Amino acid sequence: MPYPPPFASSYPVGAALHEGGVAFRVWADAHKAVSVRIGGTEHELSAGANGYFYGHVAGVREGDTYQYLVDGNGPFPDPASRFQPQGPHGPSQITNPDAFSWTDHAWPGIKLSGQVIYEMHVGSFTPCGTWRSAMQQLPELAALGITALEVMPVAEFEGSFGWGYDGVDLFAPTRNYGSPDDFRAFVDAAHAHSIGVILDVVYNHVGPDGNYHSMFSENYFSAKHKTEWGTAINFDGEQSQPVREFYSSNAAYWIKEFHLDGLRLDATQSIYDSSKEHILREIVRSARRAAGQRSIIVVGENEPQNTILIRSESAGGYGMDALWNDDFHHSAMVAATGSREAYYCDYLGSPQELLSATKYGFLFQGQWYSWQKQRRGSSTLGLRSASMINFLQNHDQVANSARGLRLDKLTTPGRFRALTALCLLSPATPMLFQGQEFAASGPFLYFADHKPALADRVRAGRAEFLDQWRSLSLRQLNYDNPCSRETFDRCKLDFSERKKHSETYALHRDLLNLRKTDAVLSRQDHRLDGEVLGPEAFVVRFFSEGYQDDRLLVVNLGTELRLTPSPMPLLGPPENCEWAVQWSSDDPKYGGNGTAPLDSDLNWVVPAHAAVVLRPVAKKSEQAKK
Repeated sequence: MPYPPPFASSYPVGAALHEGGVAFRVWADAHKAVSVRIGGTEHELSAGANGYFYGHVAGVREGDTYQYLVDGNGPFPDPASRFQPQGPHGPSQITNPDAFSWTDHAWPGIKLSGQVIYEMHVGSFTPCGTWRSAMQQLPELAALGITALEVMPVAEFEGSFGWGYDGVDLFAPTRNYGSPDDFRAFVDAAHAHSIGVILDVVYNHVGPDGNYHSMFSENYFSAKHKTEWGTAINFDGEQSQPVREFYSSNAAYWIKEFHLDGLRLDATQSIYDSSKEHILREIVRSARRAAGQRSIIVVGENEPQNTILIRSESAGGYGMDALWNDDFHHSAMVAATGSREAYYCDYLGSPQELLSATKYGFLFQGQWYSWQKQRRGSSTLGLRSASMINFLQNHDQVANSARGLRLDKLTTPGRFRALTALCLLSPATPMLFQGQEFAASGPFLYFADHKPALADRVRAGRAEFLDQWRSLSLRQLNYDNPCSRETFDRCKLDFSERKKHSETYALHRDLLNLRKTDAVLSRQDHRLDGEVLGPEAFVVRFFSEGYQDDRLLVVNLGTELRLTPSPMPLLGPPENCEWAVQWSSDDPKYGGNGTAPLDSDLNWVVPAHAAVVLRPVAKKSEQAKK
């Protein structure tokens, strides 16, 4: 007997265990008949309003598989499948989200302030590339000072390896990393170590292989919008309401059924919607409702840097918490390497840029941007410092070095340590990319496991993308084949390097501890100022209450700098105090040579390729009086 609306599940589509069987609901507008095939038997579904088909099949149990036939064509997997044990072309499997025994009942969720984010690709994070193997690393990540994991997309995709941005079954965690309950176990274990988990989701396009959405409805995709990865999602065209429900419920699904602590929305500039209510607002609102009393954070990637995304709904914004800050990364890369090719051409890597990025977040807030031949960015005034996600590495930027080299391989050790200090001590929310904390020797390259015909297109597309770098366009470099298993395997982390590269590991551990424990540096507010000291040097002063316990962060990416005279007011210590070294990137335990006092009878001497934190101490004459 057909199961009448409302659907048994809290989501508009999918398959849900119910009353001794399973209730099915699928959207297939413009079609006359839909049936579900289970164990060789077909069960016709009833047509409902707005193109939905529904029904209840008794005797179906958890673990059973099913497929749909649409007007006799198929069989096809469920567009809202919860698991694809044989991959995106195989049958969908019935799951029971209530069977997992959670232990995180007291977990309150996470808020943006105080977070240290760690971007992770599950498949390459460990040699096994599974949720269960990644769980074993959680104690070490917690000890390092990581508070939130940002997991790259896990929606089911074709092949045995890939970045995840070509997902096709948006409700199904990929079988490559384990079962849905393995994912839940990972999140549960992370919470036990006081680490939140946010998931990178892709709502701007669907992958090219294994995408069966069009077999159910052409209206899943837009007739008027395009993205650089293919057809855009239909959020504002004919029959877009079921599509909007699909995606907003997907956001809620991950938060509710996997206890996730937030989402990172990929390439929001390619989520097109001219509706009165933008779909991004709906997605954010849906995710927060699903969290209930738990706090979650929603992070956006937005290349145009439109800060309306992170302004409150009451102020006309979309209500997200934070945005990735490409400007900080691009300026730091130019400062570190000197290269200004491709999309780095609008950056100088100057002290003033790095100071401005520290104080204001985005550098481009409406100015002309020559790389794109248009204006870029919007104002960050009035926003929290924490709403900027600063990083020196992420999956895209490491891979875009063509050979997948990490920053420590592209610059001097001193500059790498100094820029690391700036990133981890600035008031923005810092993010590390997996392996960055111990200078992983392996690369991180673009990889995607596709069939030969599509693989050839992927290889050609990757080479064409890298041609924007003038030096690479000369084709003097043989690119790693992104569709090769060897390329993927080279990207796996080797955790023995935590000891082999112990100096870099100690650098990150100590900086995160300083960020957490120092009352002035941990505030994440706008009570700071900065001055340029030289061609590659600057100082940031973090103000304390009453200005008697301020901190100075002195950064010099160039040669040793002697300031005689030194008429920079921010260098002046509090009354009856002098500056003492609190922390230095040039400490021998990080591979440096040690740090002499910066302010002495020689006036100011700022060491080369170093970052130094200074704190005020009573003058020796004042100490003697006491």
